[in-house]
Amino acid sequence: MTTLLLARHGLTDLTGPVLAGRTPGVHLSEAGRAQAEALAARVAGVRLDAVVSSPLERCRETAHAVADGRGMDVLIDDRFIECGYGGWTGRPLKELAQEPLWQVVQAHPSAVTFPEGESLAGMQHRAVVAVREWNQRLGEKAVYLVCSHGDVIKSIVADALGLHLDHFQRITADPAALTIIRYAPLRPFVLRLNDMGELRLPEDSEEKDGGENITGSDAAVGGGPGTT
Repeated sequence: MTTLLLARHGLTDLTGPVLAGRTPGVHLSEAGRAQAEALAARVAGVRLDAVVSSPLERCRETAHAVADGRGMDVLIDDRFIECGYGGWTGRPLKELAQEPLWQVVQAHPSAVTFPEGESLAGMQHRAVVAVREWNQRLGEKAVYLVCSHGDVIKSIVADALGLHLDHFQRITADPAALTIIRYAPLRPFVLRLNDMGELRLPEDSEEKDGGENITGSDAAVGGGPGTT
């Protein structure tokens, strides 16, 4: 089973009041750099086979905080870039909240294409395809980290949970938070969501008994025993 650690980038000076989108030159703030270092410390005990990032500066800087101490390269994948918000890019959120499209983004995101920009459905498709290809490339025992953006992460989680994209606004991805998804042969499992705590990955269920799972299922009946 391949394990994906999804990390949102740390804070920037625009995070919150402005929709930064794909604006170039948006770097981590001082608080964001501290968050990135804390993220690196939280995953320090976890083996990583790759560290992958959106091409935008704030993600690359967050990913480097994790990779540099391990002597690893940060691999850039454009498919994890922020949604293309088009004409909404760089505008204050308070102003955008007055737009008629805002309510559609909240209630029916699968129908949204941003003015001169990308559709949310298109964003989800390219991000999920990227995850599946990295899973295949790295192999079933791999553990890897992807640093991306809030809406991208939420859309990947929605896919893993089997949720329609119209429900993805129910998911939260805070700056520097971790979400962990394990991709098993039959289905994905969301192990942690928007987590800021110390990280310890649970073992694969097949490996606990030292043998093959003879039930043909990758989910434990009754919810499973948890981890200690």
